[in-house]
Amino acid sequence: MSRIAGCFEQLKQQGRKALVPYLTAGDPNLETTLSLMHALVANGADIIELGFPFTDPTSDGPVIQRAVERALATNTTLKGVLETVSRFREEDDTTPVVLMGYLNPVECMGYQKFTDAAVAAGVDGVLIVDMPPEESHDLEEIIHRTALDGIFLVAPTTSDSRVSYICKQSSGYVYYVSLKGVTGAGNLDIESVKENLARVRANTDLPVGVGFGIKDAKSARLISEIADAVVVGSALINKIAELDASKHYSREELQTHITLIKEIRDAMDA
Repeated sequence: MSRIAGCFEQLKQQGRKALVPYLTAGDPNLETTLSLMHALVANGADIIELGFPFTDPTSDGPVIQRAVERALATNTTLKGVLETVSRFREEDDTTPVVLMGYLNPVECMGYQKFTDAAVAAGVDGVLIVDMPPEESHDLEEIIHRTALDGIFLVAPTTSDSRVSYICKQSSGYVYYVSLKGVTGAGNLDIESVKENLARVRANTDLPVGVGFGIKDAKSARLISEIADAVVVGSALINKIAELDASKHYSREELQTHITLIKEIRDAMDA
């Protein structure tokens, strides 16, 4: 059983939902990213989505775009991100890590080389936001020979037939994008999310996570009542933006700085 499947199974037995924070690797630097990963787990994260920076993050709003700019300013590369995951695995062999990003850096590295490096580093899943499943055959064929999960996005505007196709191509979990637009935009319509999750669940037994627009403990709690996982991105990135790239932070300091995650965890478990 993969780490992702094992995580969801354990949470199901406990009657709990997965908390999945998103980090932009390299923001403000990779050393802090590593410490933040451990701090997130200490504050209740179940799965970590780790974004690798790319110069044209078209799906992301201004908050994550600025995080990507900060990461690129410190010369963060996909290779460096994978090395950071490997270092994380030296102490944590339990928490699933999902790489999330854009296709260009993966193509530059090469599908086989990327997959081999991701497996060796201890990555558990891959979500390429600008690679639709219809065009993912070459990469997915390589990924499916390994224990890596290939995760895809479903949007509010996705047709029923395409929801079915996406679910068949997915493993690990399905990521439902709760808003029309980029990350960090708009307000959640819980009833709309609930209706669309029913469409997704009609086509898969995989867990379904919800991301985009979850800003605080209240919105996370509401989503956790209807979804299997809650993804928190821009709200966390806003807190990380307050860190000084020139300073070294202890894990304890970072854990205190990102209490938002503990607040969300507590609200989801209440």
